[in-house]
Amino acid sequence: MAQKPSIPKGTRDFLPEVMVRRNYIFDTIKSVFKRYGFLPIETPSMENLSTLLGKYGEEGDKLLFRILNSGDFMSGVEQHGEPLESLKLAGKISEKGLRYDLTVPFARFVTMYRDQIAFPFKRYQIQPVWRADRPQKGRYREFCQCDVDIIGSNSLLNEAELVNIVNDVFNLLKINVILKINNRKVLAGIAEYIGKTDALVDITVAIDKLDKIGIEAVNAELAEKGLEAEAIEKLQPILFMQGNTREKLAQLKPLLTNEVGQKGIEELETLFDYIDDMELGIETELDLTLARGLNYYTGAIFEVKAKDFPMGSISGGGRYDNLTGIFGLPNVSGVGISFGADRIYDVLEGLKLFPETMSESTQVIFLNFGKNEERYCLKHLRKLRQKGINAEIYPDAAKIQKQMKYADQRNIPIVIIAGENEVANQTLTVKWMKEGRQETIAAENLEFRI
Repeated sequence: MAQKPSIPKGTRDFLPEVMVRRNYIFDTIKSVFKRYGFLPIETPSMENLSTLLGKYGEEGDKLLFRILNSGDFMSGVEQHGEPLESLKLAGKISEKGLRYDLTVPFARFVTMYRDQIAFPFKRYQIQPVWRADRPQKGRYREFCQCDVDIIGSNSLLNEAELVNIVNDVFNLLKINVILKINNRKVLAGIAEYIGKTDALVDITVAIDKLDKIGIEAVNAELAEKGLEAEAIEKLQPILFMQGNTREKLAQLKPLLTNEVGQKGIEELETLFDYIDDMELGIETELDLTLARGLNYYTGAIFEVKAKDFPMGSISGGGRYDNLTGIFGLPNVSGVGISFGADRIYDVLEGLKLFPETMSESTQVIFLNFGKNEERYCLKHLRKLRQKGINAEIYPDAAKIQKQMKYADQRNIPIVIIAGENEVANQTLTVKWMKEGRQETIAAENLEFRI
C-alpha cells in the first residue's frame, strides 16, 4: 500500500497562486529596504548550537530545532547503566540547529566579516527560520522573516529610519497599523523602581504576555518568579498608565529617578521628536507593557499591529548593544526590525487587500488552433515578452472550450485568438475576459493595444 504523503505540523506547501501573493509581499518590502540603502545578505539555514544557545532566553532555547550529528552519534555517549537525561545527551548527539531568527546569525556574520564590510553596515535578509513551537493560527514552525538592520552606530536616527520604513511598507501594502514603541532601559528603570533590579528578565518575559493572558495571570507569574506582593502592587499603575505618549513620558520622569530609567526616557523623547519631525501618517504609541521577550534587546523596542484585523504583531524589533560581543566583537551596537511575511499574508487575505493582478501573473495567452496557426503566433508572442508583458501560448491544439477554461482558471485577463481567418488576413482577435468584449486588429499593432 502506498504511503500517504504528508508534511510536518507547522509547515506548509505553497501553491503557485499563494507564491505569487507571497512574492508580492517580499517584493514590496524589498523595494523599501533598497530605497533606504540596505544591502542583501544570506546565512545558512543551520548554525552551530554554540552560536544559537543562550541568546533567546530559557524559553527560546527550548524552541530550537536541533540537528542530529551525522554518522553513529551515540558512539561517544557514556551511559554507565544510568537512565539517559535528554539535556545532558543533547550536546553529545547534536552540535547544530536550525536558526531561530535572523538577528543572532547576523551578529555572527558581522563578527566574521568585520574586515570586509563598511560600518555602519546596513543589511536586509529575507529567509526562513524555524521554531519548535505549538502550531496554531498565525504561528508556524517554519516561517519567513524579512529583516532589516543597521549595525555599528548608536545614533537614534537609525531608529527613526526604521519607523520610516515601517510607515512606507504598510502604506504600500495598504494595511492600517499602529506602531507600539518602548525602551528596555525604561523597563530596567521600572525594575529598579519597584526594587527588583535582578528580576528584569522575569518581569519582561511576564509582561510581554499581558495581551495574551491578562493582568491576573501576569501577576501570578511574577509572584511565582519570587516578586513580593508590594513590588507587584508598585508595578500596576505603570502598566496601566493613561494618556498619550508625551503625557506618559511626563508621568514617568518623576518616578524613574534612577540613571538607566532617565536614559531610557531621554532616548524615547528623542525618537518621538524625530517621528514628529518626519510627519508620517503612521499611528505611534508609547506602550509601557511592550517588552519583547528576547533577551538581547537593550534600547528601543518596536511592535506593529494591524488595526483592522485580529492578529498578533506583524512586525517587531529593537536596539541591541552588544550582541556581537558574544562572538568577540565588543561595543558594536545595532538596531533592526523584522516583518512577519506569513502574518502579513493572513492580514492581506483577511482584509482582501491583495491586488487583483500581480506582476508575476500571465497577462496574455494565445490560443492554439493547430501547427500553422501556432507558428503564426510565435513572432507576436515574442514581441509581447520583449515589451515586458507576461505572455504564453497554450501548448496543444486542444478543444477551444478546454483552452478557455484554462485561461479562466488562471485568471488570465487577455486571450488572443489566431485562427485560419486571422492568419489569412494578418490579424489577431483580442478578447478582454473581464469586460467580455473582443476586437480584431492588425497583428503588427498588437503590442500597442495590450
